[in-house]
Amino acid sequence: MSNIEKSKTREITLTAVFAALLCVISPFAVPIGPISVTLATFAVYLSGAVLGAKRGGAAVGVYLLLGFVGLPVFSGFAGGFQQLFGATGGYLVGYIPCAFLSGAFADKIGKPWAYPVGMIAGTVVLYALGTAWFCALTGSALLHALTLCVLPFLFGDAIKIACASVLGAKLRKVLSPRA
Repeated sequence: MSNIEKSKTREITLTAVFAALLCVISPFAVPIGPISVTLATFAVYLSGAVLGAKRGGAAVGVYLLLGFVGLPVFSGFAGGFQQLFGATGGYLVGYIPCAFLSGAFADKIGKPWAYPVGMIAGTVVLYALGTAWFCALTGSALLHALTLCVLPFLFGDAIKIACASVLGAKLRKVLSPRA
């Protein structure tokens, strides 16, 4: 097997592993309103940080596709297309740009501070997309939607970003093809 084939196999395998990580930890949820607390965003941040923008986004895309076809990989062991097209589906769809931005900062800058900055940027897009989607489908006012769907998660997401930044930087070094 050539080095290029080995590299491609490694990339596909790592992408699949991170998609599987999302599938395994995302269903466990603590409901606190219309959106539950899960470790899904942690896995999304980690996917981007370790795999980079494209492969991190691809891992999240595989996870969403598996949930879309009905596997119970979403919060509360839910699955099916109705989850993506429901009131909180925008947050699920927002995982893709979140992983992409988290990975883009790690890819382009590579400094320790780039990991949390990329994850914060990704979270802003995730919240914006999810909240706009929630408002459009429920008719909620922006302030009401932010109170339900964003404010309760800020502290937890800050902790997830801190942990994923440290772990992501270390795993990226260990799992890099040069290692």
